[in-house]
Amino acid sequence: MSRVLIIGAGGVAGVVVKKCAMLPEYFSEIHLASRTVSKCEKLQQEVGSDRVVGVYSVDADNANEVAELIRKVEPSLVINVALPYQDLPIMDACLETGVHYLDTANYEPKDEAKFEYSWQWAYQERFKEKGIMALLGAGFDPGVTNVYTAYAAKHYFDEIHYLDIVDCNGGDHGQAFATNFNPEINIREITQKGKYWENGEWHETAPISVRKDLDYPNVGVRPSYLLFHEELESLVKHFPTLKRARFWMTFGDAYLNHLRVLEGIGMTSIEPIDFQGQKIAPLEFLKAVLPNPGSLAEGYTGKTCIGTYVTGIKDGKEKTIFIYNNCDHAVCNAEVGAQAVSYTTGVPAMIGASMMLQGHWMKPGVWNMEQFDPDEFMERLNKYGLPWHVVECESPFKE
Repeated sequence: MSRVLIIGAGGVAGVVVKKCAMLPEYFSEIHLASRTVSKCEKLQQEVGSDRVVGVYSVDADNANEVAELIRKVEPSLVINVALPYQDLPIMDACLETGVHYLDTANYEPKDEAKFEYSWQWAYQERFKEKGIMALLGAGFDPGVTNVYTAYAAKHYFDEIHYLDIVDCNGGDHGQAFATNFNPEINIREITQKGKYWENGEWHETAPISVRKDLDYPNVGVRPSYLLFHEELESLVKHFPTLKRARFWMTFGDAYLNHLRVLEGIGMTSIEPIDFQGQKIAPLEFLKAVLPNPGSLAEGYTGKTCIGTYVTGIKDGKEKTIFIYNNCDHAVCNAEVGAQAVSYTTGVPAMIGASMMLQGHWMKPGVWNMEQFDPDEFMERLNKYGLPWHVVECESPFKE
């Protein structure tokens, strides 16, 4: 019996639910919980009550409430696609109940725009002692990009030295300004300082200050900006031969102009202000007025391109490869009613869950994606909607 409890009911959760529902051989029974149970009921209606057999309201900030739900459902695995603020209470609940755990983004405190793995890595010994596993960052970036790196290191190099992860959304949703996933999380991520690893230490940059125009397969040339992204932290730890590791994401001029205006008038702040007798963070209000990312799928055109440039040594010679995926917004919408950014996060979470449930990736403790053998996961990417390509090329980052 491979019963799973999925916590969260946003755009990514919708993809996870629908992809799991298509695969009863991996997921015999699906239960779904969110703070807003009506969202769960809507998803249940879309896939059928024979696949999503239970829906529940839960406050994922409350570890005791989550633990109570886990005891009621008795799942083999909890798939956390709620907010990053809720990672630790859900992990606490899994620890208390002895159930495996998977998420797609690392923990960050709600009152500080800072994300790092230290809080979750601290659970390593407790999860080991309990005999349960936590798989961290099982989305695309982080997630698939980690597996791409492991695959490159295993099959193409004797030693890897330079890593550049690139994330391009070449699509058009037709909105003046919108984010492709939770606006609060997205804006917190890109307004903090950039950070990259070089020569054994971290270096910081001003937010959105380092630009490089990159040519993305099947998309074209797009301005790409250096950010800090969580997978860099785990990859430089688990691949100590890396001399430099960076992350780049594309943004159009219109998006950045809107963002600068919003930042300039204080709308991206996470510091609560008094408004009509209530405390509210401006960013939370902004989230409420921006388009729901889940609503963007209809009419979304174009493709994403996400991948990893890896440079290293093979048989004494330096070479570079690029492993990447293109994902078409319209194709994703036709399959599961989601845009490609949600799809590229949700499908890897489903695959990671299937790998755990089948025992391909299963050992007690807290692990990142690159710490497991990549081959079966890479095969399942091709099989379940995220085909990848490898090209040997000149590095666009060569200085």
